[in-house]
Amino acid sequence: MSIRLIILFTVLSTQLFGQSDHEKINAVIQKFIKGTVYNYPDTILSAFHPGTTMFLHTGTNEVREMTIEEYAALYSRREPGTKNNRPSQLVTINQVLDVAYARLEVTVPYFGNRFNDLLLLKKFPETGWKIVAKVTSAEPIPKKPEEQMTKPVKETVLRGLNRPWSMAFLSENDVLIAEKDGTLLRVNLDTKERSEISGIPQDVARAVTIDTTKFKKGVFPSALHGQTQSFNAGWFQILLDPDFEKNRFIYLSYAVENKERESTTKVIRGVLKGNSLSNVETLFEAAPYTHGLFHFGGGMIFGPDKKLYISTGERNLFEYLNPPLPTAQDVTDKRGKIIRINPDGSIPADNPDFGPNAVKGLFATGIRATQGFAFDPISQKIWFSEHGTIQGDELNILTSGVNYGWPFRTTGKYRTPDYQPEIPEGLVFEEPVYFWDKTVAPTGLTFYFGREFPLWEGNLLVPGLSKGSLWRMTIENDKVVAAEELFITDRVRLRKAIVSPRGQLYLLTDEEDGQLIRVYNSNN
Repeated sequence: MSIRLIILFTVLSTQLFGQSDHEKINAVIQKFIKGTVYNYPDTILSAFHPGTTMFLHTGTNEVREMTIEEYAALYSRREPGTKNNRPSQLVTINQVLDVAYARLEVTVPYFGNRFNDLLLLKKFPETGWKIVAKVTSAEPIPKKPEEQMTKPVKETVLRGLNRPWSMAFLSENDVLIAEKDGTLLRVNLDTKERSEISGIPQDVARAVTIDTTKFKKGVFPSALHGQTQSFNAGWFQILLDPDFEKNRFIYLSYAVENKERESTTKVIRGVLKGNSLSNVETLFEAAPYTHGLFHFGGGMIFGPDKKLYISTGERNLFEYLNPPLPTAQDVTDKRGKIIRINPDGSIPADNPDFGPNAVKGLFATGIRATQGFAFDPISQKIWFSEHGTIQGDELNILTSGVNYGWPFRTTGKYRTPDYQPEIPEGLVFEEPVYFWDKTVAPTGLTFYFGREFPLWEGNLLVPGLSKGSLWRMTIENDKVVAAEELFITDRVRLRKAIVSPRGQLYLLTDEEDGQLIRVYNSNN
């Protein structure tokens, strides 16, 4: 045989041998992919040499080391055959004799990016090709310009909620939902199982029929005469204590009703054990009680100081119902204010001083109907939404001792056209950070921090009841520098936006058949 034929035979044999090995290597990697996508721990294990070590990045600069047995066990937490939203694609295989290495591109929705998985494989005499090492890249694969575009899409997670008002996460998939016209629910977002929380108070105010003929002519739409108007009566904000894991305290605000069918805003707390609330105590009551189920406020938030901030509405549907010194401006009246208390209801020593006759716990005045608070971890400040009348919807930053102006100052119009309040001398009013030139009815806002929408990092998301708007606000130095309205062709009345512990964005719709909606980025 000539030298040329020997060389050709050797090359062909090597190519044939390489192709065969390539197919076997590919088959092993496909086992690994199938196991991780469909939750088959045994399939994952079959692709690896026993005792193989993984090096996994945790989303920070830290590297977590674990064995293949520990890694495969992670996929036993879900039902086998259940598909994960974690697609993997084999990109390259390189073989050098009995060693090979491969690169996979893995999309991880939680991080909002694609990452490289590098696999090292070894050919064993007894078992053939097996993966003997795995390393995940710390930095994501750079995206192409078209891949960087954000494409938010709605996905309904729950239906049949009775006008949900707020939600609190016990864990990523275990949540509490307060229904304005219903009750307090505990819901498993995986199984969709829902249970009512027992032990909640029974003095909640519900809808009544309002006779519009009792109001001035022309100030109330005649089409609403004799109809039942629920406004904001019912359950409002649900909050967890900052030390919930230790004390199990939850906090609820709601519209409370007395025997005379008068109502006001009330805040309670209790200990959550399983699906039951115990040791319930009243922390705050915005007396006096009055008739009319509207403008309760009811927003609550814990600040970075672990103090509880509560909003109370001024309770007047029409401006002419105000006394000469409007309720929102009267420091001796609890209505139309923002209150700051300790978690046990006591008054913090560093609250602002409004005088000896001022309401205990008073923090800010001039509030009409605030329902939403949000904490900005960057600026360490609390923002809140404010309902106007005819336009006049606002965003404000909460500041100690400040007067936000209502009803002396508004960026909108009054329901009572000829209302002209007499403004006392010496008052200084805080201007809103932002206001709309149309009615939005902003509610439960939130700052977005998550990997699903990297371009939204630090943005303020503001849902609205009017026309079902959802706004994305870009904030710089405590100013709104850009405002984008989302889902303009898919509107639904929105009560709350909230981000889960893992950065998933959820919305609550204000409907009799209320929904919990997850918003995800379809471009990931």
